[in-house]
Amino acid sequence: MSEGYELECFVRTDLGKGASRRLRRMNSDIPAVLYGGNKDPVSLTIAHKDIAKATESEAFFAQVITLNINNKKEPAVIKALQRHPAKPFILHADFQRVSMDKEILVRVPIHFLNEDTCDGVKVGGGNIIKSLNEIEVSCLPKDLPEYIDVDMLEIELGGSVHLSDIILPEGVVSVALSHGEESDLTVASVQMPRGGAEEEEEEALAEGEGEGEGEGEEAETGEAPTDESEEASSDDSGGKSDE
Repeated sequence: MSEGYELECFVRTDLGKGASRRLRRMNSDIPAVLYGGNKDPVSLTIAHKDIAKATESEAFFAQVITLNINNKKEPAVIKALQRHPAKPFILHADFQRVSMDKEILVRVPIHFLNEDTCDGVKVGGGNIIKSLNEIEVSCLPKDLPEYIDVDMLEIELGGSVHLSDIILPEGVVSVALSHGEESDLTVASVQMPRGGAEEEEEEALAEGEGEGEGEGEEAETGEAPTDESEEASSDDSGGKSDE
């Protein structure tokens, strides 16, 4: 775990939706809440510029954050972040208290390595399909990783990486795998692009059918008499009878 983030917070006593709107509009602050740890929830305010800058890094979402609440420090992890649907504004944040000697559940982002040099891509001409972008892990706060590496270098066309293939840092456990082998989810796979080999096969079949139809049409045309030949035959027979 790298050096964590610290956010300056203040206890909020003016509660409710109207109060939250006034807070955002007048002070450029956002409402937040801290809960868990067998303590009562605490309503907070945080400067928008501070939390907006912190959330620019994906590591913020997988680290223990120090909340400095009225000069009293509380370790926590972020559990939810509400953003404005159309504007680059954060509206609300939820934090959960952590105890440094108790395991926590956190979703850690995945970093995919060697995507361009992956065997299935470089040699097989396939594409990497990512099924997961993060992994939920259980660990002590001190063991919490910023991210988890998944190396795609030796994955061949048609191959895949599952949760069980990933070597996690010491003290870190996959929550899904703790539920049994049936929860061994696919993290990423290398597949032929859609319309690749299948499309080529379909085109070849279509060309073959087209050639067969063309030959049949020519044969039918050769056997069937034309209107012009019928008329010429009729004229010839008519001319002989006149004579």
